[in-house]
Amino acid sequence: MGYVTASDGVKLYYEEAGTGTPIVFVHEFGGDHRSWEPQMRFFARRYRCITFAARGYPPSDVPANVAAYSQARATADIADVITGLGLGKAHVIGLSMGGFATVHFGLDHADKALSLVIAGAGYGAEKQHESYFKGVSENVAKNFLEQGAKQFAEIYALGASRVQFQNKDPRGWREFADWLGQHDETGAANTMRGVQAQRPSLYDLEDRLRVMPVPSLVISGDEDDHCLQPALYMKRVIPACGLLILPKTGHTINLEEPATFNAALAEFFAMVEAGQWLPRDPRANPAQVMRTD
Repeated sequence: MGYVTASDGVKLYYEEAGTGTPIVFVHEFGGDHRSWEPQMRFFARRYRCITFAARGYPPSDVPANVAAYSQARATADIADVITGLGLGKAHVIGLSMGGFATVHFGLDHADKALSLVIAGAGYGAEKQHESYFKGVSENVAKNFLEQGAKQFAEIYALGASRVQFQNKDPRGWREFADWLGQHDETGAANTMRGVQAQRPSLYDLEDRLRVMPVPSLVISGDEDDHCLQPALYMKRVIPACGLLILPKTGHTINLEEPATFNAALAEFFAMVEAGQWLPRDPRANPAQVMRTD
Protein backbone atom coordinates (compact mmCIF):
# COMPACT_ATOMS: atom_id res chain seq x y z
CA MET A 1 0.00 0.00 0.00
CA GLY A 2 1.11 3.54 -0.59
CA TYR A 3 0.38 6.69 -2.56
CA VAL A 4 0.91 7.84 -6.13
CA THR A 5 0.91 11.57 -6.81
CA ALA A 6 -1.25 12.50 -9.78
CA SER A 7 -0.04 15.04 -12.30
CA ASP A 8 -2.08 17.79 -10.59
CA GLY A 9 -0.64 17.00 -7.16
CA VAL A 10 -3.53 14.96 -5.73
CA LYS A 11 -2.38 11.89 -3.81
CA LEU A 12 -4.04 8.61 -4.76
CA TYR A 13 -3.99 5.68 -2.35
CA TYR A 14 -3.32 2.23 -3.78
CA GLU A 15 -2.90 -1.35 -2.63
CA GLU A 16 -1.22 -4.14 -4.56
CA ALA A 17 -0.64 -7.87 -4.39
CA GLY A 18 1.04 -10.49 -6.53
CA THR A 19 3.65 -10.41 -9.28
CA GLY A 20 3.58 -10.63 -13.04
CA THR A 21 1.66 -8.79 -15.73
CA PRO A 22 -0.10 -5.77 -14.16
CA ILE A 23 -3.84 -5.43 -13.69
CA VAL A 24 -5.30 -2.10 -12.54
CA PHE A 25 -8.82 -2.05 -11.07
CA VAL A 26 -10.93 1.13 -11.26
CA HIS A 27 -13.92 1.26 -8.91
CA GLU A 28 -17.46 2.54 -9.30
CA PHE A 29 -19.08 5.57 -7.65
CA GLY A 30 -20.74 3.48 -4.94
CA GLY A 31 -17.59 1.50 -4.21
CA ASP A 32 -13.95 2.21 -3.46
CA HIS A 33 -10.61 0.42 -3.63
CA ARG A 34 -11.96 -2.34 -1.36
CA SER A 35 -14.66 -3.27 -3.88
CA TRP A 36 -12.21 -5.38 -5.88
CA GLU A 37 -11.19 -7.73 -3.08
CA PRO A 38 -12.62 -10.90 -4.75
CA GLN A 39 -10.59 -10.05 -7.86
CA MET A 40 -7.45 -9.03 -5.96
CA ARG A 41 -7.42 -12.35 -4.13
CA PHE A 42 -8.05 -14.41 -7.26
CA PHE A 43 -5.78 -12.71 -9.78
CA ALA A 44 -2.87 -11.96 -7.43
CA ARG A 45 -1.97 -15.65 -7.80
CA ARG A 46 -0.76 -14.94 -11.33
CA TYR A 47 -0.72 -11.17 -11.85
CA ARG A 48 0.49 -7.98 -10.20
CA CYS A 49 -2.83 -6.50 -9.06
CA ILE A 50 -3.36 -2.85 -8.17
CA THR A 51 -6.52 -1.31 -6.77
CA PHE A 52 -6.66 2.41 -6.01
CA ALA A 53 -9.07 4.85 -4.42
CA ALA A 54 -10.26 7.56 -6.80
CA ARG A 55 -9.77 11.17 -5.77
CA GLY A 56 -12.50 12.08 -3.31
CA TYR A 57 -12.38 8.62 -1.73
CA PRO A 58 -10.21 8.38 1.42
CA PRO A 59 -7.45 7.40 1.98
CA SER A 60 -6.89 9.28 -1.31
CA ASP A 61 -7.01 13.08 -1.14
CA VAL A 62 -10.41 14.78 -1.19
CA PRO A 63 -10.07 18.07 -3.10
CA ALA A 64 -12.62 20.59 -1.85
CA ASN A 65 -13.08 22.26 -5.25
CA VAL A 66 -15.36 20.48 -7.71
CA ALA A 67 -13.11 21.74 -10.52
CA ALA A 68 -10.59 19.07 -9.48
CA TYR A 69 -13.05 16.37 -10.60
CA SER A 70 -13.89 15.50 -14.21
CA GLN A 71 -14.01 12.60 -16.64
CA ALA A 72 -10.72 13.73 -18.14
CA ARG A 73 -9.15 13.89 -14.68
CA ALA A 74 -10.44 10.44 -13.72
CA THR A 75 -8.92 9.08 -16.92
CA ALA A 76 -5.60 10.82 -16.29
CA ASP A 77 -5.52 9.38 -12.77
CA ILE A 78 -5.42 5.83 -14.19
CA ALA A 79 -2.49 6.82 -16.39
CA ASP A 80 -0.77 8.47 -13.43
CA VAL A 81 -1.10 5.28 -11.35
CA ILE A 82 0.38 3.20 -14.17
CA THR A 83 3.21 5.66 -14.70
CA GLY A 84 3.81 6.26 -11.00
CA LEU A 85 4.17 2.55 -10.30
CA GLY A 86 6.31 1.97 -13.38
CA LEU A 87 3.90 -0.58 -14.82
CA GLY A 88 4.47 0.29 -18.46
CA LYS A 89 1.25 -1.30 -19.74
CA ALA A 90 -1.57 -2.96 -17.85
CA HIS A 91 -4.89 -4.71 -18.20
CA VAL A 92 -7.39 -2.08 -16.98
CA ILE A 93 -10.69 -3.17 -15.45
CA GLY A 94 -13.40 -0.66 -14.57
CA LEU A 95 -16.91 -0.91 -13.19
CA SER A 96 -19.59 1.73 -13.82
CA MET A 97 -17.88 5.10 -13.19
CA GLY A 98 -14.63 3.18 -13.46
CA GLY A 99 -15.89 1.59 -16.67
CA PHE A 100 -16.41 5.00 -18.25
CA ALA A 101 -12.91 6.01 -17.18
CA THR A 102 -11.61 2.76 -18.67
CA VAL A 103 -13.25 3.56 -22.03
CA HIS A 104 -11.64 6.99 -22.05
CA PHE A 105 -8.33 5.47 -21.00
CA GLY A 106 -8.42 3.27 -24.09
CA LEU A 107 -9.11 6.33 -26.23
CA ASP A 108 -6.49 8.60 -24.65
CA HIS A 109 -3.80 6.18 -23.46
CA ALA A 110 -3.94 3.14 -25.72
CA ASP A 111 -0.17 2.85 -25.46
CA LYS A 112 -0.53 2.03 -21.75
CA ALA A 113 -3.35 -0.53 -22.13
CA LEU A 114 -2.91 -4.26 -22.67
CA SER A 115 -6.68 -4.66 -22.61
CA LEU A 116 -9.87 -3.08 -21.28
CA VAL A 117 -12.69 -4.62 -19.28
CA ILE A 118 -15.67 -2.26 -19.34
CA ALA A 119 -18.27 -3.46 -16.85
CA GLY A 120 -21.62 -1.92 -15.95
CA ALA A 121 -20.97 1.21 -18.00
CA GLY A 122 -23.97 3.04 -19.38
CA TYR A 123 -25.72 5.26 -16.83
CA GLY A 124 -26.46 8.59 -18.48
CA ALA A 125 -25.16 7.46 -21.86
CA GLU A 126 -28.58 6.91 -23.41
CA LYS A 127 -29.40 10.17 -25.16
CA GLN A 128 -33.07 10.11 -24.15
CA HIS A 129 -32.11 9.96 -20.47
CA GLU A 130 -29.30 12.53 -20.42
CA SER A 131 -31.25 15.32 -18.75
CA TYR A 132 -32.78 12.96 -16.18
CA PHE A 133 -29.36 11.57 -15.31
CA LYS A 134 -27.89 15.01 -14.77
CA GLY A 135 -30.80 15.95 -12.52
CA VAL A 136 -30.71 12.80 -10.41
CA SER A 137 -26.91 13.13 -10.12
CA GLU A 138 -27.39 16.54 -8.54
CA ASN A 139 -29.98 15.07 -6.17
CA VAL A 140 -27.54 12.36 -5.13
CA ALA A 141 -24.83 14.96 -4.49
CA LYS A 142 -27.20 17.03 -2.33
CA ASN A 143 -28.34 14.00 -0.38
CA PHE A 144 -24.78 13.02 0.49
CA LEU A 145 -24.12 16.53 1.80
CA GLU A 146 -27.43 17.04 3.58
CA GLN A 147 -28.07 13.56 5.00
CA GLY A 148 -24.51 12.35 5.39
CA ALA A 149 -23.02 9.25 3.83
CA LYS A 150 -24.06 6.84 6.60
CA GLN A 151 -27.75 7.71 6.32
CA PHE A 152 -27.97 8.14 2.56
CA ALA A 153 -26.06 4.91 1.89
CA GLU A 154 -29.09 2.96 3.12
CA ILE A 155 -31.15 4.54 0.32
CA TYR A 156 -28.55 4.55 -2.45
CA ALA A 157 -27.60 0.91 -1.85
CA LEU A 158 -31.17 -0.15 -2.64
CA GLY A 159 -31.26 1.16 -6.20
CA ALA A 160 -33.12 -0.75 -8.90
CA SER A 161 -29.94 -2.52 -10.03
CA ARG A 162 -28.58 -3.10 -6.48
CA VAL A 163 -31.38 -5.18 -4.99
CA GLN A 164 -30.23 -8.20 -7.02
CA PHE A 165 -27.03 -8.20 -4.99
CA GLN A 166 -28.96 -7.94 -1.72
CA ASN A 167 -31.24 -10.82 -2.69
CA LYS A 168 -28.37 -13.13 -3.71
CA ASP A 169 -25.80 -12.24 -1.07
CA PRO A 170 -27.20 -10.32 1.93
CA ARG A 171 -23.85 -10.33 3.76
CA GLY A 172 -21.94 -9.10 0.73
CA TRP A 173 -24.53 -6.39 0.08
CA ARG A 174 -24.45 -5.32 3.75
CA GLU A 175 -20.68 -4.92 3.55
CA PHE A 176 -21.06 -2.88 0.35
CA ALA A 177 -23.65 -0.60 2.03
CA ASP A 178 -21.52 -0.20 5.15
CA TRP A 179 -18.46 0.79 3.12
CA LEU A 180 -20.58 3.24 1.13
CA GLY A 181 -21.66 4.78 4.42
CA GLN A 182 -18.01 5.48 5.23
CA HIS A 183 -17.44 7.63 2.13
CA ASP A 184 -16.51 11.27 2.39
CA GLU A 185 -19.57 13.45 1.73
CA THR A 186 -17.65 16.22 -0.03
CA GLY A 187 -15.77 13.73 -2.17
CA ALA A 188 -18.97 11.92 -3.13
CA ALA A 189 -20.80 15.15 -4.00
CA ASN A 190 -17.90 16.54 -6.03
CA THR A 191 -17.45 13.23 -7.85
CA MET A 192 -21.12 13.11 -8.75
CA ARG A 193 -21.15 16.73 -9.93
CA GLY A 194 -17.77 16.86 -11.64
CA VAL A 195 -17.39 13.37 -13.09
CA GLN A 196 -20.75 11.63 -13.34
CA ALA A 197 -23.02 14.50 -14.33
CA GLN A 198 -20.58 16.07 -16.81
CA ARG A 199 -19.18 13.09 -18.68
CA PRO A 200 -19.92 12.84 -22.40
CA SER A 201 -22.31 10.21 -23.69
CA LEU A 202 -20.68 7.07 -25.05
CA TYR A 203 -22.70 7.64 -28.20
CA ASP A 204 -20.86 10.93 -28.78
CA LEU A 205 -17.58 8.99 -28.88
CA GLU A 206 -18.51 6.68 -31.76
CA ASP A 207 -15.97 7.94 -34.31
CA ARG A 208 -13.13 7.49 -31.82
CA LEU A 209 -14.40 4.15 -30.52
CA ARG A 210 -14.51 2.71 -34.04
CA VAL A 211 -10.74 3.12 -34.36
CA MET A 212 -9.73 2.25 -30.79
CA PRO A 213 -7.24 -0.62 -31.13
CA VAL A 214 -7.27 -2.01 -27.57
CA PRO A 215 -8.74 -5.52 -27.03
CA SER A 216 -11.91 -4.99 -25.00
CA LEU A 217 -14.50 -6.98 -23.08
CA VAL A 218 -17.82 -5.36 -22.17
CA ILE A 219 -19.80 -6.94 -19.32
CA SER A 220 -23.32 -6.14 -18.14
CA GLY A 221 -25.96 -7.68 -15.93
CA ASP A 222 -29.26 -8.37 -17.68
CA GLU A 223 -31.19 -6.52 -14.96
CA ASP A 224 -28.93 -3.46 -15.16
CA ASP A 225 -31.36 -1.91 -17.60
CA HIS A 226 -29.60 1.34 -18.46
CA CYS A 227 -26.34 -0.44 -19.23
CA LEU A 228 -27.72 -3.04 -21.64
CA GLN A 229 -28.15 -0.91 -24.76
CA PRO A 230 -24.83 0.94 -24.23
CA ALA A 231 -23.14 -2.47 -23.82
CA LEU A 232 -24.55 -3.69 -27.12
CA TYR A 233 -23.57 -0.41 -28.77
CA MET A 234 -19.96 -0.73 -27.57
CA LYS A 235 -19.83 -4.31 -28.85
CA ARG A 236 -20.88 -3.05 -32.27
CA VAL A 237 -18.49 -0.11 -32.56
CA ILE A 238 -15.27 -1.14 -30.77
CA PRO A 239 -13.26 -3.25 -33.26
CA ALA A 240 -11.81 -5.97 -30.99
CA CYS A 241 -14.66 -6.22 -28.51
CA GLY A 242 -16.53 -9.07 -26.85
CA LEU A 243 -19.78 -8.83 -24.92
CA LEU A 244 -20.83 -10.84 -21.87
CA ILE A 245 -24.30 -10.55 -20.34
CA LEU A 246 -24.78 -12.16 -16.94
CA PRO A 247 -28.31 -13.47 -16.26
CA LYS A 248 -30.40 -12.30 -13.31
CA THR A 249 -27.64 -9.84 -12.41
CA GLY A 250 -27.62 -6.16 -11.53
CA HIS A 251 -24.98 -3.45 -11.44
CA THR A 252 -22.38 -4.57 -8.90
CA ILE A 253 -21.29 -7.41 -11.18
CA ASN A 254 -17.88 -8.25 -9.76
CA LEU A 255 -19.28 -8.62 -6.23
CA GLU A 256 -22.63 -10.11 -7.16
CA GLU A 257 -21.19 -12.87 -9.38
CA PRO A 258 -17.47 -13.02 -8.54
CA ALA A 259 -16.83 -16.56 -9.78
CA THR A 260 -18.36 -15.93 -13.22
CA PHE A 261 -16.73 -12.51 -13.46
CA ASN A 262 -13.28 -13.84 -12.56
CA ALA A 263 -13.53 -16.79 -14.92
CA ALA A 264 -14.52 -14.53 -17.81
CA LEU A 265 -11.62 -12.17 -17.13
CA ALA A 266 -9.13 -15.02 -16.83
CA GLU A 267 -10.14 -16.38 -20.24
CA PHE A 268 -10.09 -12.89 -21.74
CA PHE A 269 -6.60 -12.16 -20.44
CA ALA A 270 -5.35 -15.50 -21.77
CA MET A 271 -6.75 -14.77 -25.23
CA VAL A 272 -5.30 -11.26 -25.26
CA GLU A 273 -1.88 -12.41 -24.14
CA ALA A 274 -1.91 -15.12 -26.82
CA GLY A 275 -2.68 -12.48 -29.47
CA GLN A 276 -6.02 -14.13 -30.23
CA TRP A 277 -8.53 -11.44 -29.18
CA LEU A 278 -8.84 -9.90 -32.60
CA PRO A 279 -11.14 -7.45 -34.40
CA ARG A 280 -14.29 -9.00 -35.77
CA ASP A 281 -13.85 -10.97 -38.97
CA PRO A 282 -15.07 -8.70 -41.80
CA ARG A 283 -16.93 -11.68 -43.28
CA ALA A 284 -19.28 -11.55 -40.27
CA ASN A 285 -21.42 -8.92 -41.97
CA PRO A 286 -24.55 -8.23 -39.89
CA ALA A 287 -26.34 -7.07 -43.05
CA GLN A 288 -26.18 -10.62 -44.35
CA VAL A 289 -28.70 -12.96 -42.69
CA MET A 290 -27.75 -16.04 -44.76
CA ARG A 291 -25.15 -16.37 -47.50
CA THR A 292 -26.59 -17.13 -50.93
CA ASP A 293 -23.60 -16.68 -53.28
